[in-house]
Amino acid sequence: MLEKGAAKKVTIFVNEDTQHRFGPLTDAILTFLLHKGVSGATATRAMAGFGAHHVMHTTKIEVLTEHLPVRIEFIESAEKVDELMPALYDMVSDGVIEMQDTHVVKVANKERPAPPKAPHAELRGAARLMRIYMGESDKWEGEPLYDAIVKRLRLMDIAGATVYRGILGYGVKGHTHKGGGLFSRDLPIMISVVDNEERLRAAIDVIESMMQDGLIVLSDVDVIRLVRSRSPEEVSNANS
Repeated sequence: MLEKGAAKKVTIFVNEDTQHRFGPLTDAILTFLLHKGVSGATATRAMAGFGAHHVMHTTKIEVLTEHLPVRIEFIESAEKVDELMPALYDMVSDGVIEMQDTHVVKVANKERPAPPKAPHAELRGAARLMRIYMGESDKWEGEPLYDAIVKRLRLMDIAGATVYRGILGYGVKGHTHKGGGLFSRDLPIMISVVDNEERLRAAIDVIESMMQDGLIVLSDVDVIRLVRSRSPEEVSNANS
């Protein structure tokens, strides 16, 4: 656990599309740090930059967005950093690792005791499945449309929503959307929502006003859902 006093700050610079084994290098580094008990780590995506290859990468030009720089930063004790560094050195085959001396002034980590788990309850019955199709680049008031829709669904107390990102597709305009290469990076997005008829009808009225292009589909489904009943303490915390 990170404590007040002398420490090390490690910053790792890699490209967003750099791979490690079967996935993105950024995900692999964060997963490694998590499993090794690092107190915390943050990955941020830059708007523009260049590295040792002297090629400018920027969000302003579509073809140059594939290799945007990502910065991963964490702070730990010198002993912990020494333990982690050999593995990080091997993982970062194309990038930069920077290490600085720093001083931790305050560590705020108020831990709450885990509430006792309540028994499970099985809910069954007829419901409605709503699928919302849009493009990844669609916006609503400056933020991604899919993000804005999920936030709005949560405010409406919809049971749950899942966002899926496609790898290839086309819509009513007949344009092919595909990741990488010279194709558009406006990849297809689908949001899947299951709830009752009344809630989804109310949600559709809101979502339609947010969408310029896209598709909303409703289907009948049978729900077999295993949920954990919330304890009184959890209900109180959720409402506070």
